[in-house]
Amino acid sequence: MSSPFRYVASLLMLLVLFTAACGSKEGKVEGVNMLYGAQSKVWKTDKELSSTGDKVKQTDAQEDERITFFANGQYNMTAAAGAVNGKYTFDQAGKKITMTPDGAPQSNTFDVVTLTDDKLTLKSPEGAELRLEKE
Repeated sequence: MSSPFRYVASLLMLLVLFTAACGSKEGKVEGVNMLYGAQSKVWKTDKELSSTGDKVKQTDAQEDERITFFANGQYNMTAAAGAVNGKYTFDQAGKKITMTPDGAPQSNTFDVVTLTDDKLTLKSPEGAELRLEKE
C-alpha cells in the first residue's frame, strides 16, 4: 500500500470513527467483548456529530463504510477508497480505544462514550462523536 493511500485511508478511518452510536444505553461502557462479539463484529455508521454537537450529514460513501473489530486485537475498515487494516487496544478502565493502522507511524486514540452489544460511540480529542451501530 502506498504512503499517499495510507494517509488518505488514515484520514478516512478518522472520519469513520467520528460517527458513533446512540440509544438508551448512551454512556454505558461494557466489556471489551462487546466490541468484537464471539470472534468479530462489524460496525456501521449511525450518525456523526461535530465538536459543537451538530449532526454532520453523511455521504452515500460514508454510509457504506464498515469497521470490523476482531477478538485478536486486529481491525479492518472498508470504504469506497479501499481498506485499512491495523491493531487496536482497548483500555476498559480509562474508556479509551487506540487504533494503529498497519505501517502507520502514529496511532489514533478515542474516548469510548458508549459500548454495548449493538452501540458504539467514539469521541475524538477535538470533541467530535462517531456513533456506530452493529450491522
